[in-house]
Amino acid sequence: MEAPSLRDVYAARERVYRVVTRTPLMRHPLLADETGLDIFVKHENHNPTGAFKVRGGLNLIGSLAPDERRGVITATTGNHGQSIALASRREGVPCTIVVPRGNNPEKNAAMRALGAEVIEHGRDFDEARERVEALQRQNGLRYVHSADEPLLIAGVGTYALEIFEDLPDVDVILTPIGGGSGACGCAIVRTGLGSTAQVIGVQAAGADAFTRSWKGDTRVVGDKADTFAEGMATRITFDLPFGILKRELDDVITLTEEELAEGVRLALRATHNLAEGAGAASLMAAMKLRDQFAGKKVVAVMSGGNLDRATLARVMADG
Repeated sequence: MEAPSLRDVYAARERVYRVVTRTPLMRHPLLADETGLDIFVKHENHNPTGAFKVRGGLNLIGSLAPDERRGVITATTGNHGQSIALASRREGVPCTIVVPRGNNPEKNAAMRALGAEVIEHGRDFDEARERVEALQRQNGLRYVHSADEPLLIAGVGTYALEIFEDLPDVDVILTPIGGGSGACGCAIVRTGLGSTAQVIGVQAAGADAFTRSWKGDTRVVGDKADTFAEGMATRITFDLPFGILKRELDDVITLTEEELAEGVRLALRATHNLAEGAGAASLMAAMKLRDQFAGKKVVAVMSGGNLDRATLARVMADG
């Protein structure tokens, strides 16, 4: 499995831009005041499914061979699944999605509304993924891994191209890491363009298998993914993105659950955008590291805005 190149990211634009328009890179004065930084937000929450993942789904499903179009199956906590569901409906491909029990009900409803069959199984994403792999073998469907797919990474990398076209002298890009496809796209584009910008990942402290693996000598498996930020709630690392990021990522930091919740509140009051836990993580990371980033041009990727009402109510009440 080869990592995608900058050329692959450029090629993905044709399929991605059939549905997606460029998302804004915005400077919010209130956010600049609170952080004290020259900070911009890449609003991937403005995409058709409310998250950056749609770019990868459009690229991959749009590239399927005829014999793969009998049906696809994937595991998700929501944003990846919505991406695959939307792209599959557009291409006329049957789509089955497995989510963990207790998954965000509004994301489940969105996937069903896009025509996918949604199955609930397991206590977390990784158990849902294991069920997908069993069903794929039984039914002969095209298994779409949520991270180990070069076409997914190339597709989501199109948002990184937009960042560098709109702000060529960016110094730092902060992006959440779950499976790692978004951070991979940023790193591949950064390196391919010859930029000196840093790409820094952000993880939940309660789901930090990637962080511990990246900083250590061996890849670890976590006992649980204890975070409300489902976009970052995985206990393992994935071969393709981990290999890319071990080589390309400049740093990774973790945030506590309270810091992630404060990120959601920060996004609301300083940008007037609803961000899910993973989507707000980069803003809170910028706040946490503001002394380190002083004098630099910082981009925070708001990767998604699909926060369910119950979680939003709890976050705001705690605040």
